[in-house]
Amino acid sequence: MRENQRKTITITGILIAIILCTQTAGLLSGCDAAGMPGNGLFGSGTTVSDPGTGGEAPQNGSGPQGVPVAGDRITPGDYSKKDNWLLLPKNCDKPVDVFYLYPTSWSIKKATDYPICSLDMKKMRSTAKSNAKKQATAFEQVGNLFAPYYRQVAVAFVLDQPPETRGGYFGGVPAADAEAAFRYYIEHYNEGRPFILVGHSQGAAVVKELLFGYMKENPEIYSRMVAAYVIGYSVTEQDLAQHPWLRFAEGAEDTGVIISYNTEAPEIDGTNNTVLPGSIAINPLSWTRGETPAPADRNPGSYIKVDGKMKMVSGLADAAVNTARGTVICTSVDRDEFKGKNPLYFPTGVYHSYDIAFYYTSLGQNAQLRTDAWLAARGQQPGSVK
Repeated sequence: MRENQRKTITITGILIAIILCTQTAGLLSGCDAAGMPGNGLFGSGTTVSDPGTGGEAPQNGSGPQGVPVAGDRITPGDYSKKDNWLLLPKNCDKPVDVFYLYPTSWSIKKATDYPICSLDMKKMRSTAKSNAKKQATAFEQVGNLFAPYYRQVAVAFVLDQPPETRGGYFGGVPAADAEAAFRYYIEHYNEGRPFILVGHSQGAAVVKELLFGYMKENPEIYSRMVAAYVIGYSVTEQDLAQHPWLRFAEGAEDTGVIISYNTEAPEIDGTNNTVLPGSIAINPLSWTRGETPAPADRNPGSYIKVDGKMKMVSGLADAAVNTARGTVICTSVDRDEFKGKNPLYFPTGVYHSYDIAFYYTSLGQNAQLRTDAWLAARGQQPGSVK
């Protein structure tokens, strides 16, 4: 992850633990002028690609089953092909871009299956679209949405590896694709605009890789980062100590910072695989680091399924930072109603699938605040593009 315009990239990663939710596959619908979820992401302003070719699952790496790991030479996907982009805006009419990386969107059926998907896998692509509808739409009123398809590692495979080696698989193929896509985006689509990074779960882990590697080597690009929303995967005190150019958010309007949290009930029935030692968090309602709770009536909207349909519900989820665990605690919802679909990976009380859903509207509003602050600090008015 060091040299520009190389078709083959050597990725140097860090050890990271595993995560990821697989959500129900579905096709994205379009959006109306109000930009309400489910009515707007893929309207007249955004092009959604059909499954294309390229980006085979590499099987010549140094890990088990030939899976590449951080440090192996990896040929990334070809992001000059529009088919390899999930989201590309037709018109960049907003002053800031949003670069989104979706959570794990496929799974293996048996242990002997190869644990890296191809870039054109139909199941991964259709589920990625469903995930984007539920997550990326939180930011669609703030910025021009960009999202590449990228190859992912299966959760079951990673959890079967020794804990000290798991992170290397995310610093391999997923990070290689994401960096190649981001480089192409900067060189061909960005046109000098500020940008916001957003990732959930495996996508969040890969956003961390961009922050650790690419941003260090490209400080001018990094200076245009409004914020990085690393949701559903821990950012730790050790991460910040080892990468001193990174800063964690302290309030609602600071810029060039990382926003991160994992959502839990007061009690969980097992291990939360997304929470690492030394984890830190910010409250996604009050945007403070302390333990003072933000009540549910401060929550402007959660985007959840009600009676089989995705709807906006206000006043559902409260939030309080648990500084000892470095997580966000939600006490106002029923643990059984919002339990994960796979208790092996996300036991009852771990609200991983709802990290963005619970605080959907607040996240979008906060991204707008930070964007306005970034522009104002440079003498630009909200809505201006320079």
